[in-house]
Formats: sequence, C-alpha cells, structure tokens
Amino acid sequence: MKTSLAFYTIWKKIPRLVPRYSRYLSSPISAQYEAVSQGQEQLPEYFNFASDVLDKWTQIEKDGKKSCHPALWWINGRGGEVRWSFEEMGFHSRKVANILTDRCGLRKGDRILVILSRIPEWWLVMMACIRTGIVAIPATSQLTAKDIEYRLQASGAKCLITTEALGSTVDSIAPRCTSLKTKLLVSSEGKREGWLNFDELLREAPADHTCVKTKMNDPMLVYFTSGTTGVPKMVEHTQGSLGFRPLISQRSWLSTTSSDLVWGTADTSWVVAAIGSFFDPWVLGSCVFIHNLPMLEKTTILRTLSQFPINAFVSLPTFFRMILREDFTSYKFKNLQYCISGGEPLELDVMEQWKNKTGLDIYELYGQTEAGSICSVSKEMKIKPGTMGKAVFPYDVQIVDEEANILPPGKEGEIAIRIKPQRPLGLFTQYINAPEKTAATVRGDFFVTGDRGVMDEDGYFRFIGRADDIIKSSGYRIGPFEVESALLNHPAVAEVAAVNSPDPIRGEVVKVFVVLSMDYTTHNKEKLTVELQEHVKKMTAPYKYPRKVEFVQQLPKSQTGKIQRNKLRDREWGRV
Repeated sequence: MKTSLAFYTIWKKIPRLVPRYSRYLSSPISAQYEAVSQGQEQLPEYFNFASDVLDKWTQIEKDGKKSCHPALWWINGRGGEVRWSFEEMGFHSRKVANILTDRCGLRKGDRILVILSRIPEWWLVMMACIRTGIVAIPATSQLTAKDIEYRLQASGAKCLITTEALGSTVDSIAPRCTSLKTKLLVSSEGKREGWLNFDELLREAPADHTCVKTKMNDPMLVYFTSGTTGVPKMVEHTQGSLGFRPLISQRSWLSTTSSDLVWGTADTSWVVAAIGSFFDPWVLGSCVFIHNLPMLEKTTILRTLSQFPINAFVSLPTFFRMILREDFTSYKFKNLQYCISGGEPLELDVMEQWKNKTGLDIYELYGQTEAGSICSVSKEMKIKPGTMGKAVFPYDVQIVDEEANILPPGKEGEIAIRIKPQRPLGLFTQYINAPEKTAATVRGDFFVTGDRGVMDEDGYFRFIGRADDIIKSSGYRIGPFEVESALLNHPAVAEVAAVNSPDPIRGEVVKVFVVLSMDYTTHNKEKLTVELQEHVKKMTAPYKYPRKVEFVQQLPKSQTGKIQRNKLRDREWGRV
C-alpha cells in the first residue's frame, strides 16, 4: 500500500504558494523523484536515506560524475582534520552499524541516546542508525545528570554513546535507568569500566552490512523539545519526514550543488543540524563542512570562513551578531556566496550591517523541531526585510485565528500548517507517550505552531513571537522579540528577555531582564534604565517600551540555549 499524495494535489491548487522548486531538482539523486514532486506519482512505500542517497552518491563518485569535494570535511582548529568521501562515509558507517547490532545488541526500532558534539563520530552513528533502523536521539553534550536521566527514562533507550567528558555523569545515574543495557565511549585514550570502547570496536568491526528495509513512515529520529514551555517532549520523525522530504523540495532553502561546501554551526542536538548538516546537503551531493567549535569565538569563525572554500554558511543570528562586533576588514571571504540564518528571527540592522560589510545578503529560514523547515527565503526569491520568506514545499502555511479560520493578509494570528485532508510530508508523527499534547497541536484543519505571525499579499511571513509570550498591555499586543531586538541594538545590553508583568492599571506591562555588557556593569542603574527605555521608544512603537527593567547576572536557558521566558514570567506572576 503506497502512501497517498493527496497533499501534493492540494498544494498544486494553491497558485500563490506553488514555488518554482521543481525546475531546480538538478541532483541526480532527486531527479528520479521529480514525478513525485509534481504530484504525478505516489510516494514510494520503502525508503532508507543510507541506501537510497548516501550509497547512490558513492556510485556516482565511482563513475567520476561527482566533484572532488569530500562528503564530510571536519576540522577541530588545532590541526585535526578528517575528509571522507561518500564511499568512505559508507564504509565507516557500515562498520558502526555492525557495532550497534552485533556488539550492542540493538535491533530495528530500538532507541539510542547520542550525546556527541560536532565530531565525525556523530555523523557515522547517525548514518549507522539509519542503516539499521535504530532510532537515534540526538542530545547536547551540555546535559546535566538530571537531564540525561530524564531522557533515558522517558525514551527507554537501550544504548547511550558519549565521550569521556560525560562518562562519570552517566555512571552516576545509570543504575536508575533500567532500560539502558549498553554504554559506548568515544575515546582513543583508554577504557572505562562498564563501557564499550567505540574506537577499538570501529577498528575491529567488519565493513560488510546489508541495509535494512525501512518504510517511509518508520521512526528514524527522536528529538526532545527545548522545554521552553514545560517538560521536554519527545518529537518523533520518520524516514520520510526528514530523509525523503529534501529529495522533492531541496531547492526550497539550501540551493547548493555538488560543488559546494556547506558549513552549518548548529549544535548536533538541534533539528537544524539534521537538515543543514546532514540530510539536505547530502541530497544535493554538497560537502558538509564542520568545525568542532569547542568555544564560540568570533576570530575562529572569521578565520574559518576566510581560510576554507566555504560557499554556504548556515548559522544562528547569535553568530552573525558576534562576528559583526569584530573588526574583520582584514578577513576576506573569497568563496562565500550564500548566508542563511535560522533558529530565531534576525534583526534588520544585523542584516544591513552584514550586507554593508560583506556584500552578501542573509537569507532567513524558519522552522521547528516538529516540522523542520516551514518558511524560507531562497536564492531566487526577493528578500523582504523583516520577513522570513514563503512557505516551504510541501507545506500550505496560513495565519489562523483561535477557531482555525484563515485570516487575510496583514492580519495577525497563529502560524499554522494545513494537515487535512492529508498530513503533509515533513511533520513529526507524534509526541511519544503524550497523545493529549499531540492532539493539542491540531486546530481544525491545521497544525498550529504556537508562533504568531502575519502574512502579506505576496505570501511572505513575518514572525511576531510565541503565542504564549505575547504581552497584552492596555489593549495592545506586544511581541517580546520586538522589544528584545530594540534593546540588543544598545551597546549596554549583552542579553535580554521580555515578559509580561502584572500592573494594577494596565493589566500587564512589558518587563525586561537585562544582562549588561562588560563595559556597563558599573554604570548607574537608574540612569541606565531611563536610557534603555528611551532607546526602545526610538527604535519601535513607544507603547512597546519596557516600563520595568531588572538587571540580572544571567538568564534561565534550556539545554539548547533558548531563553526560558516562562520561568521569568512565572516568577513575575508569583507562580513559583
């Protein structure tokens, strides 16, 4: 029974949303699926990214039809370097697949918690999991013992792989995680009691492995949400939602070729690492370039962009802001052609400064853990400052109200993806073990993102803020991002979070928590408060200025680095 393509038919009936993506399906891997992308054929029942993409690029390499760039090019900034072709990626990942099945006893459908940073082993383990049908759970190396314990117990993962840095932390909680049977240690320095040494096993493992047959809807990856609005939920993605989708919509945001090097800086625990440094580039045959980035140093980023032939740079707004604070007139980005920002909205002044200093535009990408890429500004599109582009194929994205009615252009509402009569390829399948939370994402015919926005007449979307972060004051609706963006333009502000705070007259007002830059820590706080308030009035509508300002040493953040406004908001309203 093949998967229905009703959603493609729906998509084609919406002329203003149908992009010109089909004519960009130039990859020899994706060319065979062009009829699928046009709705002329149904989705295949079986698909596996390892055998249907990676291994086919290996054959293209052997036929001499692939550029000389490797599939993976990794550096650590200290002289360490790895360059693997697609053939070598296949060779090593098959060895890892045998480790997972023969030595760890894992089978299709079992889960493994992968706590590895930007090191080559992460890419091998991820590909090996796909080969075996084992479900990988990427996690950040910044997790605490409590975080790891929660993830192991919630997921029922049978195996965990990490480095020596977290070895003792895992050992401290492992006895309470009854599902955990095997611990793999990536370490070339020696052994740890109770752990299997990944490096030793990799040297000894056979390279012959037959890829399992996986269906389009078979689970492939599980992500824990950031926990910004509560306990982290488990987001389940399939072979189709992340692996197959770029085969039919690759040009919707990345727009690279097999001759390009793509550097994505995202932490390996984020879904943007999967789409920006794994699935989407390799569908195109592009080289995935990775810097270990143990420290987020401006000079490291600048040096890397200038020394290596990087064509596309996919990063967070934080990285662009960091770079712009440095005098980089002595650095020349000779090969850089395409800059993409995702993960959070980008301020207009950052885009303008970047354009002035580099001559390059920054193209925005908007997405979620649950949906991957949702909107984007691709190369062939006009950039509209302040917007995050148009809907990404095959999504039908709309702005809806609380009753799921589609709102007209210019009207603020919630960003939503149409899921009826057919759920589109790309969306997660469920929050595992949380059916009520999965159901809560559905409103009428739509999956609601929890983000508020506005769409213009041309189908471009503008981000307002999280639905539960919107501040209502004296009848005005104020998005925290606008206030935060204005304050981040002031040299005194290093970090800031805006929330609603109770007020006897207005119901609630804007309050900001400010982490000061080093040069301003000794300034008069009362005088600085007035200065920041006046600054916001000048930068945006006066009614949005923060009537309350509190200076703090640090802001509460999730494991993925997102500011947890909910904790600040709860404190303001006495809910803690």
